[in-house]
Amino acid sequence: MEPFDELLRGVRADGAGVRRVEVAGTRVRAGLTLYAVVSGEIAVLDATAGPGDVLVVRDSVAVHGNASVVSGTYDVLGTVARRLTEVLPDALVAPGTDGCAEFYGTLGDESSVVADRLLDWLMVCALREWFDREHDEGWLAALADEVVGPVLRAMHDDPARAWTLASLAKEAGVARTTLAGRFCRLVGTPPLTYLTEWRMALAADLLAESSATVASVARRVGYADAFGFSAAFKRVHGFSPSECRTRCAVSA
Repeated sequence: MEPFDELLRGVRADGAGVRRVEVAGTRVRAGLTLYAVVSGEIAVLDATAGPGDVLVVRDSVAVHGNASVVSGTYDVLGTVARRLTEVLPDALVAPGTDGCAEFYGTLGDESSVVADRLLDWLMVCALREWFDREHDEGWLAALADEVVGPVLRAMHDDPARAWTLASLAKEAGVARTTLAGRFCRLVGTPPLTYLTEWRMALAADLLAESSATVASVARRVGYADAFGFSAAFKRVHGFSPSECRTRCAVSA
């Protein structure tokens, strides 16, 4: 699975209450909010959206404007999605094309389920457009890098595999020292440290979302020994896998 797809898996408009609203003056919204602009103009920080554009706002920031928009709020569910949304800016604009504003104006006429899914589609398009445009630094730069990108995708595609620095370097087609140095520079941690943290993020979601046993979750993220998995999980998260049943479920 693409890392970007994992982000989107935890960002959905189920029950978000898609609605046509008028923005006049200033409002502050918490969480992840999407505004599809039907008419007028809205702005957040240095991002401005006009008719046909989509504005995505993260966390609690002020939205200024005088516009008619279709809006939906999102909960970011799960450790994995929350980890990946950290790469997003406070506000981003995906430019629209001809006919977008008219299309947005029809969303309020759909059933709630259909409107939610259409809003999900707009969110996917907006984040994809931003990702393709802005990936010059940090984790996004690493994902686009010709050496580190294939390694990140390999770990995300098969986190349970018994990866070593040598096998990851083979995925990239470079020497181990080359991979280690480039990975640390772009991602900020060594490859195997990143792998452990990613496995523990996946494990937290599995524990929160299902009734799977600790042993089965351990196997799904590459640990044959539940004791070794539990030790790694506590080292990363600060609490045990059994405690995650309540802690992670509440935070999700």
